[in-house]
Amino acid sequence: MSRYIQALKLFWSTAIAAELEYRINFAIAALSSIGNLAGSLFGLFLFYRTGYSFAGWKWEEAIVVLGIFTILEGFSSTFLAPNLSKIVDHVQKGTLDFVLLKPISSQFWLSARAISPWGFPNLIFGVGILVYAGNKLGLSLSNYFLGLIPLTFGCISLYSIWFMLGATSIWFVKIYNVTEVLRGLMEAGRYPMAAYPASYRFFFTFIVPIAFLTTIPAETLLGRGEAIWILGSMFLAIGLLYVSNQFWRFALKFYTSASS
Repeated sequence: MSRYIQALKLFWSTAIAAELEYRINFAIAALSSIGNLAGSLFGLFLFYRTGYSFAGWKWEEAIVVLGIFTILEGFSSTFLAPNLSKIVDHVQKGTLDFVLLKPISSQFWLSARAISPWGFPNLIFGVGILVYAGNKLGLSLSNYFLGLIPLTFGCISLYSIWFMLGATSIWFVKIYNVTEVLRGLMEAGRYPMAAYPASYRFFFTFIVPIAFLTTIPAETLLGRGEAIWILGSMFLAIGLLYVSNQFWRFALKFYTSASS
């Protein structure tokens, strides 16, 4: 374990040092995050400006969902995209050979090699939205800690799905479009699941588990989450993480070195 912690410190320190050579990118990322957030708030406002509300969701409660979605976007930009989007490149160029030869787990190396600080603005703005909405709703600190539990499980589930999609590049090199489809489906998480028809809610809960990424953490934070859904988030995260590891081991059986 200590070897992995030391490797993680080395990975992230060198990655941040390299990224900070272009500090103007942080300002650009912050402006982009502000623009995206403003657009999301405006889209949500269009629903609520006439007195309409999603079933069981007040304005401030819907903002909680948006805040969690923004945090997930920041998590994806900071930890997932810099790493998992490069799996295809490693397969194409044959540099996956060198990853497999390293004395640590190849899945760990591919998942944690880089970190991008340009996702921090989304993380900061997402937390800010939750604090604002929480003050309006009178939420306590315990609400935030409870909401953090399914949110953590949601991050694990998102990572696992994204990693498995990246692993399919061993068979299908042109896999970029599939990951973009996943990111497109994630956009549904901007709003509570109550905003969608029953068939869509079923799809975003049991087929592509978007509900477990945003709506269920939001309901838990608001103090109305049901234990069965929180447990479902836990089992889903653990199951997907295990499946992603087994799927990677299975995929490597079909990997043929590009350099041989």
